[in-house]
Amino acid sequence: MGWSYGFWVGGFYPKGLRSTEFLTEYSKHFDTVEVDNTFYRVPSKNTLEKWKEQTPESFLFSAKFPQVITHRKMLRDCEQDLEFFIERISMLHPKLGPLLLQLPPAFGSKQAALLKEFLPKLPKKHRYAVEVRNAQLLKSSLFSLLRQNGVALAIVASPFMPEIKELTADFVYIR
Repeated sequence: MGWSYGFWVGGFYPKGLRSTEFLTEYSKHFDTVEVDNTFYRVPSKNTLEKWKEQTPESFLFSAKFPQVITHRKMLRDCEQDLEFFIERISMLHPKLGPLLLQLPPAFGSKQAALLKEFLPKLPKKHRYAVEVRNAQLLKSSLFSLLRQNGVALAIVASPFMPEIKELTADFVYIR
């Protein structure tokens, strides 16, 4: 979940490395990263261009959907937010990997219909993964919905969630 961690200096990052060089160094060791800060704000065009320039051609960025979509609006009435996010994050193409919908714990069975309505609205040119944080959702109806839309169920190791090994897409998203 990111590369901008000052406490990695002296361990993972060499001492003396400037924070502006973290991503370049990170990409020498890994070929993908999940961008957590997109959850809090959509990056500027300039920032996205810099990320592309600082990484090799084969590098992939996975980005979290903004919390305004997943947590505040809980997938309702968020068409403009969705359009803006998708348009902006698409600037990472061809280095754009799956986009992660991290649903809040409050998103349970009563909200499942919102996900069913939301997923078909997503542009088909991208891959998507859904992380569930409410065990009520983990049933065959969710797995079927994700399969129908080609969306991966994020596999997560958490003491608060049961272990699930259900595959719902042609790729696997592990957090």
